[in-house]
Amino acid sequence: MASITPEGKALYGIQLPIQTLTRTLADPWEDDATPDDLLRVAQAAEAAGLDFVGVCDHVAIPDNEYASGMRTTWYDPVATLAWLGARTESIHLLSVVLVAAYRHPLLTASSFGTLAHLTGDRVVLGVGAGHVEGEFEALGVDYHRRGRILDECIDAVRGAWYDTYVSHQGDQYSYQDVGVSPGPASGDLPIWIGGSGAPAWRRTGRRGDGYIPMGAARDQYPEIIDTIRRAADDAGRGDVRFDVGIMPGWAYIGNPPEGLPPAWLTGDPEHIAAELRADREVGANVFHLKFRGRTLEEYLDQLAAFGDQVRPLL
Repeated sequence: MASITPEGKALYGIQLPIQTLTRTLADPWEDDATPDDLLRVAQAAEAAGLDFVGVCDHVAIPDNEYASGMRTTWYDPVATLAWLGARTESIHLLSVVLVAAYRHPLLTASSFGTLAHLTGDRVVLGVGAGHVEGEFEALGVDYHRRGRILDECIDAVRGAWYDTYVSHQGDQYSYQDVGVSPGPASGDLPIWIGGSGAPAWRRTGRRGDGYIPMGAARDQYPEIIDTIRRAADDAGRGDVRFDVGIMPGWAYIGNPPEGLPPAWLTGDPEHIAAELRADREVGANVFHLKFRGRTLEEYLDQLAAFGDQVRPLL
């Protein structure tokens, strides 16, 4: 596959609210939100001209100290993106990120290939290694091999549509002469790699089409991009263009009102656009935006304000 960002341009999108209620990712109004509210957000994002919406992935949150800050609501990404894909027309549908090791790669290829087929190839497969050890234990997956399993899953998913019947021999998975259909029209999916450190950056260069950030600061991007490019060169992929993601801070267009959860990227549209242009200057071309709102309606107003007032300045 290759970059889906037009050369010289940038993409803008969101991880959807409501689909997880973990407090570090959710505002209080989301606790009582409904599936219809989730749909309204996705359709508002499309109407505002955003390029993608994302759904994250956890299967079974353990009741332990590590996961004590997490809540148990995490919508299944394939089911949710399929439902939203049927009610939208053009916006890309992103898993942000699928923990690849939780599923056999043939299952991932079948699920996401079908999703791409049904939605006109609007799917971006975001994958990551995962971080909740107790969740791996519950699913019977070796937490300490998660990086190697992820690498093999990426290769196997990419290989699933090489021919009508395909084979794979790896350390984790082996199969002979099996077929997976339907799949993406192009025969491949754009795959973005999520992670917060050098292993994810190198994996992007070796195997990915893009990078999904986990809060990396702007001043890290020279190192991030250099690491991606060096890994790509070493893998014989030196001519590949990458979708390089950045995650600006929580945003509110305008002056933050009383009672708004903490937001760091605030002010008039020109100020916010200037900050995003600075992110472009360090090499990022995919923006994973996060908007604050005290209510669903205020959140929807923020999406509309971005589309009407900020994006024309970028």
